[in-house]
Amino acid sequence: MALRQYQGFTPTLGARVYVDDCALVIGRVSMGEDASIWPFAVARGDVNVIEIGARTNIQDGSVLHVVHDGPYKPGGLSLVIGDDVTVGHKAMLHGARVGHRCLIGMASVILDGAVIDDEVIVAAGSVVGPGKHLLSRGLYKGNPAKRTRELLAQEIEAMIYAAGHYVKLKDAYRLGAV
Repeated sequence: MALRQYQGFTPTLGARVYVDDCALVIGRVSMGEDASIWPFAVARGDVNVIEIGARTNIQDGSVLHVVHDGPYKPGGLSLVIGDDVTVGHKAMLHGARVGHRCLIGMASVILDGAVIDDEVIVAAGSVVGPGKHLLSRGLYKGNPAKRTRELLAQEIEAMIYAAGHYVKLKDAYRLGAV
């Protein structure tokens, strides 16, 4: 696995975690059980903390980072991602909070201080601006991301299914069955 220590901090991994050899996880990053990080994704917990929930998958090329403690942002901003979240390919999450059972679409950008409640879909290519708050059970899209409608029950079920699918996929990779 591609894990790197930074200033005495080493990533902590829950049971059955998968980090692809071509991904990079640095410093103060914790991953819950059955979480996965896929090729060319980076979780850089060098200047603050990154928490990745259980059964959450960070797909190829995504970037996870934080904000340092300094005069313009006392205490900095950590990045917290809940359980059963799918972060699509090439998404960028920076110093934000993402609830449980969310889908962050491909190439989306989630900026400093944004808060995404549980059961939210951020459509592919959307930009969630600094400090923006996305309320539960909504579909948000655009730049800037705006709520377009309530989620359907099937969409919430599909997010849970997707997280479970990635648990099975990472298990196959861990066992070398690919």
